Amino acid sequence: MNKTIFVTGATSGFGKAIATLFAQKGFDVIINGRRNDRLQALKQELETQFQSKVIALCFDVRDKDAVNQSLSELKQQVAQIDILVNNAGLAAGLATIDEGDTDNWDRMIDTNIKGLLYVTRQIAPMMREQCSGHIVNIGSTAGKLAYKNGNVYCATKFAVDALSQSMRIDLLPYGIKVTAINPGMAETEFSLVRFAGDEARAAKMYEGVSALKAEDIADAVYYCATLPPHVCINDLTLTCLTQANGFYSIKEAERITNK
Repeated sequence: MNKTIFVTGATSGFGKAIATLFAQKGFDVIINGRRNDRLQALKQELETQFQSKVIALCFDVRDKDAVNQSLSELKQQVAQIDILVNNAGLAAGLATIDEGDTDNWDRMIDTNIKGLLYVTRQIAPMMREQCSGHIVNIGSTAGKLAYKNGNVYCATKFAVDALSQSMRIDLLPYGIKVTAINPGMAETEFSLVRFAGDEARAAKMYEGVSALKAEDIADAVYYCATLPPHVCINDLTLTCLTQANGFYSIKEAERITNK
């Protein structure tokens, strides 16, 4: 029987790359997203290209009732979920704390923290009953080191780090692995979403930096998820070669050097 992976936020970026790689490797795939047109297109693509079994679930992880209803129905369709990738997340805006948009704050908190919790609350009991499973939480270098104007986004990713540590302790007796994967700068839709569709501003974020690609993160998730049963990578931080951590990069080095 094929193993099953469930990926939230699968319609673009890391989530799409992760779903695609695991389908290619023979996994059955459950994909979630808010944009049903993209979700159905990905489902068709994976089924056609890899003959993978794909279930598409269209809901917003921020909506607790929608999460509970959809995942309650899912439990009637699948007997086991082997891997959960809590990938759905975003940054909205870039401002100092005294000028921040509270709607952006709510959006980030509701997606990055509460959405992760809502989905995990439904899937973790399934893994507990089967005495196996692997939860992969997509964090960020922003959850390791805060940066200017990143306040609330950084706070949500610090929360993901703390939740990953706590989940690992809570679920350890049931043989469930928990891995936090923390990417640095990656060239996806991330900055486009952060800047509300401003393509020029988003593009500037990647100038002079050979950023990570979504496929790099998918490779990391696959590696962590296919290790021997007794091995768990608890925490993994990835950056591109031109970025030392969540703050310091080649661009920052040039700015300091040119002072």
